[in-house]
Parts: sequence; structure tokens; C-alpha cells
Amino acid sequence: MLQNGVAVNNYTFPPLIKACIALLPSSNVVGRLVHGHVVVFGFRDDPYVVSAFIEFYSVSREVEHARVLFDKTTKKDVVLGTAMVDGYGKMGNVEKAREVFEQMPDRNAVSWSAMIAAYSRVSDFKEVLALFAEMQKEGTKPNESVLVSVLTACAHLGAFAQGLWVHSYAKRFQLDSNPILATALVDMYSKCGCVESALSVFQGIADKDAGAWNAMICGVALNGDAEKSLELFYQMAASGTKPNETTFVAVLTACTHAKMVQQGLWLFEEMSSSYGVAPKMEHCACVVDLLSRAGMVEEAEKFIEENMGGLAASDANVWGALLNACRIHKNIHVGNRVWKKLLDMGISDCGSHVLTYNIYREAGWEADAKQVRNRIEEIGMRKKPGCSIIEVDNEVEEFLAGDHSHPQAQEMCRLLDSILKMGISEHF
Repeated sequence: MLQNGVAVNNYTFPPLIKACIALLPSSNVVGRLVHGHVVVFGFRDDPYVVSAFIEFYSVSREVEHARVLFDKTTKKDVVLGTAMVDGYGKMGNVEKAREVFEQMPDRNAVSWSAMIAAYSRVSDFKEVLALFAEMQKEGTKPNESVLVSVLTACAHLGAFAQGLWVHSYAKRFQLDSNPILATALVDMYSKCGCVESALSVFQGIADKDAGAWNAMICGVALNGDAEKSLELFYQMAASGTKPNETTFVAVLTACTHAKMVQQGLWLFEEMSSSYGVAPKMEHCACVVDLLSRAGMVEEAEKFIEENMGGLAASDANVWGALLNACRIHKNIHVGNRVWKKLLDMGISDCGSHVLTYNIYREAGWEADAKQVRNRIEEIGMRKKPGCSIIEVDNEVEEFLAGDHSHPQAQEMCRLLDSILKMGISEHF
């Protein structure tokens, strides 16, 4: 185009920048050359060109360059502001994203979507729902992307009533045919324990991709129906949709909870040989959990050594599963062996220390139990408190073990005490 002397305009550069984004990181230098041409041709203040470059630098993890462009642009419209919010959001910097968002004079559904998605990425699901409520108060109509983020938050928080409202809204505006939104509905219903509703939505998806199948397979597995999970897995394969890494995590987990050891081991072997999916750390961790929960502790230990490169190459989930099995099945010898290896590795994981302490204490190895306890106190480890979440009148309430900061904490404690006393009096 340049060689032929064809004049460029502001519509020339956005698709060119998008191409550079798609080819990152190899196109980093090319992107900067394009930026130089933009300056030469006088389009440095065009909002669509600048917003494209903000995305380019954000994806390149150079968000400070994106911010310089944003600050130097005199005409900051909704397109530019949204691009900057999204840039910070993709970097996980929700504070800066919110700062830009609050300063925007005008905001549309895409702006709200970018801000809500930013909170969703960092798993701040309570803020997702709070921001969605604020969006509704301002009268901005949510788009499909917003609804997907809200459904994801509902799924994690168990906010069934709000998830149900989103489904009703999607039906009213004929958005429920969107496969991504439908998949989010399947996930929400499954995690809220409404498997039949999840199956109903799933069956209504015309073109089921791997994501939809995975959501449904995970959903029934999560709710304890291993047979149905495997049935869906075979239906998925028969439909021509190729199972992927997530699919095998779901079916292996289903086999684990149903103690279907042979079926799980067979599926693990079939992953690469029949489906072309190379096992990763999470799949191996599933097999360790499968064997451990079935009481096959020595086999689990052997699997770690032969397939995972030993404990040093694994993570806390793997050795935690093995230690927990040693405690449940009273296998002090394997538990002791695993602990000695972890000690040599210098691990400081609180969960592993607590499990080992309990293994020794329950086996009567008081001296060893005391050593582990002293180590916990010396390092100053603190176990992460348990958490419960409930939904009352469309509001999500979160409670931490030992936390009395809730304004009605004393009232709730009194009520719990009275319930406990009633239970004790009825028992006697």
C-alpha cells in the first residue's frame, strides 16, 4: 500500500494493530513500527487507533506505555476509557481499572462489561455482583458478556436466586441461545445443585462445543453422579467433539469420588493412546487422589515416583492427597516416609504439617507429633480459616471461622447456642 502510494486514513491502522496483537510476542517490533507510522501520518489522537494501541501494549504486558498514550490523548471518549479499563483488567490491576472506570464521563454496556470481567478474573465475585447491581441502578442494559461474568460469580458464590434471574432475563431478550451464555448457565445450575435444570439447558444447546460438554460432565460429577458423567463423556466422543484436558480432569474426578479405580486408571491410559491428550500434572494428581481415596496408598506413592518424577516435582495438592489417605487408612509408614521427603524439600505448607501432626498423634507417635507441632509454632504457620457463603434476599453473605466482624455476629452466636442447647436437651 505504501509502495504504491495509496493514501492511508484512520481506518487503515486499527485492523493492522489487531493483526499485531494476534501475532504477539513475535510482532512486538512490527507493532512499534506501526506506531511510528501512526505518528508520522498524524493519527496519534484518533480514539480508535489509540484504543487499539492501548490493547496492544496491555497484551504485551507494557500497560505503563498504554497509560501514557491514554493520558496524552486529549479526547477521552467511551471507547478509549473502556480500552484502558480492559487493559488494566487483563493485567489483574482492578484498582487502577476501577479508577479509570469511575473517572469516565460516559459508560456503556461494554465499559461495564470490561470492569465486571476484571473483577471476575481476580475471583472477586462479590464485587462482580455488587457492580452488576450498580449497573442496573444506572439503567444500562447488560450485554451477553456481562451476564456470563455474573453467572460465573453466581456459580462460585452459590447465589442461585440471582442466577435464576439472569436466566429469566436471558430468555426474555432471547439471549439464552448464545452457546457461551448457555454454558455459563449449565455451570451455575450445576454448582448450585440443580442438575436437572443444568441438563435441561445443556440439551437445548444446538451446537455443543467442548466447553458445553465439559461444563455438563463436571456438573454431574460435582453432584456425585459418576455413571452419568461417564455416560456424557462417551456421548461427547460419539458426537465428534474431541475431549480435551478439562474433560479428563472431570471424568477422573468423577471416578475418584465413586471409587471406580479400574475405570479411572483405564481412562488415564486412554487419554493419550485413544484421544491424543497428553497427561499433565493435574491429571496425574487426579490418579494419585483416585488411588489414595481407595486406600491404595503404596500404589499412589509408586505412581508419584514413576509418573511424576517424585514428590519434588509435584505440588501441595498431590502430597496433601497422599498424606490425607495415610491418615484415613492409618498407614503410618508411608505417611512417615512422605513427611521425611517433604522435610528434606523444605516445604512450609501449613496443610501438610497439620496432616502429618494428626497422622503421628493418631498412631501414638507422640514424640514425632510434638516435633511437627513445634515446627508449626516456630515458623508461625496459620491455617486458612474455613468459609461459608449463603444467599439471603439476593444478598451474598460470607462468614469466616472465628470472625466476629459481622454486625449481627453476637446475635447469630446466641441463636446457634440456643439451637445447640435444644439439640442436647432432646438427646437426653
